[in-house]
Amino acid sequence: MVSALEAALVAAARKRYGGGDNYQVEVNHRTGEIQVLQTKRIVEHVESPAEEISLEEAKASDPEAEIGDEIGSYLEIDDFGRIAAQAAKQVVFQKVREAEWNVVTREFGGRQGDIINGVVIGHERKNYIVDLGKTEAILPFREQMPRESFRRGDRIKCLLLDLRTTSRGPQIILSRTHPDFVARLFEKEVPEISEGVIEIRNVVREPGERAKFAVFSKDPNVDPVGSCVGVKGVRVQAVVRELHGEKVDIIEWSPDPATFISRALSPAKIQKVAFRELGGEKVATVIVADQQLSLSIGRRGHNVRLAAKLTGWKIDIFSDSQVTGDSELAQSIDPGRLLRNNAESSDSTPKLLEIEDLPGMGGIVAEILRGAGFDTVEKIANADLASVSSLPKFGPKTAAKLIETARDFLGLQKPEMNVHDTEE
Repeated sequence: MVSALEAALVAAARKRYGGGDNYQVEVNHRTGEIQVLQTKRIVEHVESPAEEISLEEAKASDPEAEIGDEIGSYLEIDDFGRIAAQAAKQVVFQKVREAEWNVVTREFGGRQGDIINGVVIGHERKNYIVDLGKTEAILPFREQMPRESFRRGDRIKCLLLDLRTTSRGPQIILSRTHPDFVARLFEKEVPEISEGVIEIRNVVREPGERAKFAVFSKDPNVDPVGSCVGVKGVRVQAVVRELHGEKVDIIEWSPDPATFISRALSPAKIQKVAFRELGGEKVATVIVADQQLSLSIGRRGHNVRLAAKLTGWKIDIFSDSQVTGDSELAQSIDPGRLLRNNAESSDSTPKLLEIEDLPGMGGIVAEILRGAGFDTVEKIANADLASVSSLPKFGPKTAAKLIETARDFLGLQKPEMNVHDTEE
C-alpha cells in the first residue's frame, strides 16, 4: 500500500506540474507524514521549466549552486487539485489490482485442473460467488450441473477451470460439469490412481445424467475396476454423492477395439462387433440381443453417445431381429470381421454370466455387489444370505429376493428361505 501511495503521488505531481521522473515521494512510516520533492537541473537557458531551472533562480535558494547540479524543493500537496487527485486515485486502484493478481497467481497459478474447496457466499445473474479464502471465484451457470442448487454458506467442491484478467481484477472460473472433475474426484478417493498404479485413459460425461470412466492398471495384480469401486462400493459411492446421483460407469480400458467397445456399452451385453471405414470415419457395427437393444442405447441415447466419445468410434447398434430381417444390412456386415464379446478368452470354457445380466440390475447396486466380490450371477445364486444382507442398501428381504432371482435366472431349484427380520 505504501508503494502504491508513492506511485500515486508521483502521478498526481506529474499531472499538476508536468515533468517526467524528477519527483520523489517520502513517507514517514511512523508518523504518516508525506512529502513530495521535485528536483530540477541547473542550466544557462531554461527550455523545460518543469525539469530545469536557471542559475540565478537556483542561487536565490542556494548560493553555492552551479550549472549541472540538481536542486530540489518540496511541493504543497494541498495545491494538487481535483484532476491530480483523480489521477492518484486511478494509480492506487491499479496498484491494488496488481497486488491482488500477484496474490491470486501465487496461490492458484499452475493449479488449473485441480479440485478447489470453497464456500458459497452469493448468487449473481445465475452465477455462484465462491469464497476460496484469499480471493473469490465464480461458478458460471454453464458450468453448473442441471437441477443443482446451493445456498449461502454451503461448502462446495469444484474444478479450477481458468484464471483470467478482467477490468475488475483477477477472476477465477470454476466448473462442476467438466469431465476432469470426475477424474480428480476419483484421484482423491483411489490411492492407486494418485500413486500411478492405475492410469485414467479417458473420461466422458453428460453432467447430471451419466459418466463413463476408462481406467487401465499398470500392475497385472491390481484390478482397476475393483480398486475404483472400493470395498462394498465405498469409493464410487463417495464420487456419486458429490455428483448428486449422477451414474458412473467404470470401464477397464483395452487395446482391442471390440473388447473396449463392448465394455464401453456397459451395462448392455454385446454379442458381436464389426468394423469398417465410412468416408474416412471409423464405424463400429454392434449387434445385440433384442432385449438388450434399449439398454445399449440408453435413455435419450446417453449410453451409446458416451460410449462413442469414450472409444473414438462411431457406433451403430442393431438387434438380432433387425439383422435377420434385413438382408441388405446382413450383407453389409463382413462376417469375417465379426468379433464376439468374449473373444479375449482364449479357452473354450463358457463365459460366466455377469451380474448385469440379471433383469433390472445395474447402477450403484451392481457396483456394490461387484465391489464385494459378487461379480457373476453364479456367485450371487450360491451366496450366503447373511453376507449379501450385510451390504449397503441391502436388507434380509432384498438379499433373499436377489438370491432367489439369480437362482431362477440360472434355472436352479429355489432354496427354502425363512425371512423373519424386517428390512432396514
